[in-house]
Amino acid sequence: MERYEVIIRLALAILIGGLIGYEREFKNRPAGFRTHILVCVGAAVISMIQIYDVDKTTAKILAHPELGAALKVDIGRLGAQVITGIGFLGAGTIIREKGAVKGLTTAASIWTVACIGLGIGMGYYFLSAAAAIGVLIILVSLKRLETKLFEKGKLVKLEIYYVSKEFIQDAAEFFRRKNIKVKNIEFNIEDEDEDVYNSSLYTVIIPRYVKVSSVIQELSTIEGVVKIMEV
Repeated sequence: MERYEVIIRLALAILIGGLIGYEREFKNRPAGFRTHILVCVGAAVISMIQIYDVDKTTAKILAHPELGAALKVDIGRLGAQVITGIGFLGAGTIIREKGAVKGLTTAASIWTVACIGLGIGMGYYFLSAAAAIGVLIILVSLKRLETKLFEKGKLVKLEIYYVSKEFIQDAAEFFRRKNIKVKNIEFNIEDEDEDVYNSSLYTVIIPRYVKVSSVIQELSTIEGVVKIMEV
């Protein structure tokens, strides 16, 4: 392999890894710009080492034909180890927080970048470039489509202080209108004889496309609301 080929492949690995990593960095994910570049470059280096091994083995066999039965090289062995071994890095980006698993997309992007890096190192430029474009489209453009098709919500607890029981009906109407599912309500009663509610703890599931801050702000405009806190 010529030296200019090595430089081209490394530069392409940096470019593609950087593009995908930038998207993850922009979304404030655990593994971002530099991580994706390093993974892609590392995979490309492994591929080129494998190619060097093949060329070196072939040269020895041509120089010494009697070694043909003794010298063997598996062109896919190192690449397979990369694909398997990169899993530990992807696992490090997966976290569990408040009952939700996060980081799966970033872990998948790291694994895919490693595969693209292998392709770059082996010299499959068109395949690698096409795959990189596809990954960017998936990460950037399909995010909105996923949100629309699968309206997964986030679990939020809101402690709401109010002065009138009429708020309960108003809040129920508000949550219904905003497509917010109420999982549980805990009422705190100050005086059981008068049945006056001072505050309520709402456990709700808010759609991903709705900001918690906007929900709190709109709830605060309901008559009788004193204070709202996210627990």
